[in-house]
Amino acid sequence: MDLQVVEQVATLGEWIGEGGVVVLSGAGLSTDSGIPDYRGPSGSARRSTPMTYQTFTRDPIARRRYWARSHLGWHTIGQARPNEGHLAVARLQRRGALDGIVTQNVDGLHQAAGARDVVELHGNLTRITCLACGASTPRDHMAARLDAANPAFAGVAVAFNADGDAELAGTSLDGFTVVDCLDCGGMLKPDVVYFGETVPADRVARAFELVESCRTLLVLGSSLTVMSGRRFVLRAAKRGIRVAIVNRGVTRGEPYASLLIDAPLGIVLPHLADLSPV
Repeated sequence: MDLQVVEQVATLGEWIGEGGVVVLSGAGLSTDSGIPDYRGPSGSARRSTPMTYQTFTRDPIARRRYWARSHLGWHTIGQARPNEGHLAVARLQRRGALDGIVTQNVDGLHQAAGARDVVELHGNLTRITCLACGASTPRDHMAARLDAANPAFAGVAVAFNADGDAELAGTSLDGFTVVDCLDCGGMLKPDVVYFGETVPADRVARAFELVESCRTLLVLGSSLTVMSGRRFVLRAAKRGIRVAIVNRGVTRGEPYASLLIDAPLGIVLPHLADLSPV
């Protein structure tokens, strides 16, 4: 870290030491785990249109193709492990330095690192839910069922996105077999919020509750391009709450930030955790 970043991290360490910190994390926190972000330095332009809830539920051909891509993507996403940034956030929480964690990510890596009571705004790819009966099952179970139903499927992922949707190399997806709920035969869906789908009101309310009661809102790895995350920064700024952002590259939260650190999270966050009192 250069001198300016060292000084900024020291300031942020002082703020964390004062308590009342809530984390808002984005895709940039998971890039060191091998999961690309959407718009930052490690992101790449996706070639497929993101799946919408309306298309998923109404178009069986689009749903089949989505499941084929998502199934291949899960073979990578499901192998991802928490990086130093996730582990540092969990350490800070265990030490009582954080009042809450809100994440826009769907990879479950905060919890895998040991964090608890994480508000998952957009859900979690590690779970599958039935749209008919509401049954929830682990994604690994779904993956095993899809493998068994498609023994000849030979799709190859050439890239994948932070939402687990893979980009495939010239593979026909029309013959892919989709499985349904074992309990009721209903339609199964990853337990994540699609485009066109509303984030559950209780999650939004809980996130706003945490933000409005904090002293510092610490944004980690988010460009804040979409309103889903930026609204919490806007609320904090409106209430005079400090906003600190650690992110690589451009962020739309810059006008509202009391402190902006453009540096690798995998370096900054472990340093902050070391600064935090035991």
